[in-house]
Amino acid sequence: MSESLERSQALFIRRWGEMGGYWGINRTMAELHALLYISPEPLCTDDIMERLQISRGNASMNLRQLVDWGLIHRVHKKGDRKEYFVSETDVWEMFETIARERKRREVEPIVETIRRCREMVGRDLARLKPAEMEAARVYIERLDNMQRFLAQMVGLLNVMLMGGHPMVRKLAAVAARLLGGSGTAARRGSSRGESP
Repeated sequence: MSESLERSQALFIRRWGEMGGYWGINRTMAELHALLYISPEPLCTDDIMERLQISRGNASMNLRQLVDWGLIHRVHKKGDRKEYFVSETDVWEMFETIARERKRREVEPIVETIRRCREMVGRDLARLKPAEMEAARVYIERLDNMQRFLAQMVGLLNVMLMGGHPMVRKLAAVAARLLGGSGTAARRGSSRGESP
């Protein structure tokens, strides 16, 4: 492999790992995904360990998680007992998989928690002392605001997932027209506390 290709790949893998960290994903898991995504051939655990300089346990744990997420798949080579792995390479499919998994693992549990918290307070409203009523009112109002926000975001995500890539292109075009072709109007409005 040429030095420039190797350095370029190392940079991509490192940055993908850093980005994964910002999203709350294990850095090694993100780096491993990046490596498999750019690899033209399936890689076995030994190849991955050597390339990323990680332990077998670390590689195995992160490979298992990526398989569970549906971002990579196990493949077998005829006559070889090793397990090989390949990544989904369709970027839109990767986005859909990540979005669905994050919704299921992160958004749905907090929506359920908000519902339960609202229910818990609602059952006891009649027994609250007058001094506690204002705190309960504010709490319920803020839970309701969060629930509405999450419902709107999930609704937008569902529209994007159902409509696929063509829908995202259309939404992006509409957003660009609404923002006058750039994000400048949105940034100005948000700095003043206005909605775009």
